Amino acid sequence: MSTATIFASVIFGSIGFAAFIYGKKQSNFKALVIGVILMAYPYFVQNPTALYAIGVVLTVVLFVPFGG
Repeated sequence: MSTATIFASVIFGSIGFAAFIYGKKQSNFKALVIGVILMAYPYFVQNPTALYAIGVVLTVVLFVPFGG
């Protein structure tokens, strides 16, 4: 486990936790689910490049409105 992996896990885990709390309080299913995914995926991905790429994509999806 490298420093980059630990740093990415902490950053995206924190974003995920905030999204989860926001989704729970606002009854926002999208934020709730993405928050859980952001908190959980660092346990399964060990490659730092993939870790950052997935984290950035999920964070962008969190803020981009879609659907009706």
